[in-house]
Amino acid sequence: MNIIRKRRSCSITTSSMSDIGFLLLIFIMLISLMNQRHEQHIEYSEALKIEKTQAEKNFEIWITVEGEIFVDGERQSCQSLEQKIASAVLANPGVRIHLIADKNTPYEHVDGVVQILQRLQHRVVSFVVQESSR
Repeated sequence: MNIIRKRRSCSITTSSMSDIGFLLLIFIMLISLMNQRHEQHIEYSEALKIEKTQAEKNFEIWITVEGEIFVDGERQSCQSLEQKIASAVLANPGVRIHLIADKNTPYEHVDGVVQILQRLQHRVVSFVVQESSR
């Protein structure tokens, strides 16, 4: 009895690979847009000793040299800043407020934000600085 073996050629179709790559590209682009931080261009103050905090679940207040206050990339007045801080604290009582100011910002602008935090009696505040290279 003669058994004839047929040779089968194995081939992998790669036509769907471009579709998968395209879908992954769209997914990565959408995820990167959701994690985008709104930052202002500032020069950080320096400190000799720093304490590192976690970046998640922080409420960041950016203060420019001119005294403009930004939260999530939007310019805020003192009244709107107070409302935003109050709503953030109500949503999460343990939220850490990060004050991020340019090193050339006059202290009177930073003090205005500190006074708002004192009125709200919020005590979990960090002044964000850059570690000194000394």
